[in-house]
Amino acid sequence: QVQLVESGGGLVQAGDSLRLSCAAYGRSISMDARAWFRQAPGKEREFVAAINWSGSNTRYADSVQGRFTISRDNAKNTVYLQMNSLKRDDPAVYYCAADRAYSRLVVTTTLEDYAFWGQGTQVTVSS
Repeated sequence: QVQLVESGGGLVQAGDSLRLSCAAYGRSISMDARAWFRQAPGKEREFVAAINWSGSNTRYADSVQGRFTISRDNAKNTVYLQMNSLKRDDPAVYYCAADRAYSRLVVTTTLEDYAFWGQGTQVTVSS
């Protein structure tokens, strides 16, 4: 079994930066693609960013392209989401997820393709 634990959320002002971390425990998933999704109150969970096992393929939602960067450290079994220039549209609970497929080279943005989820970390942006 795999357990994903997010950290790094908090309250920041618009324009500030945050870095989220997602550590994996249990069996190694260093060969699995990982992703970040977010869910704001009253809205569906939406894709934010994904990265394949080697880091050679990444994908971002249009709303965060150029502001957010996903990366991973397989030695630490950890994925990061660097969030810069945070906007009033960014507040949500951010969830880390691990792909149900092994060693997918081209990442997927589909929620149902991710089998393991963290508990989420809250990001709040004040104006």
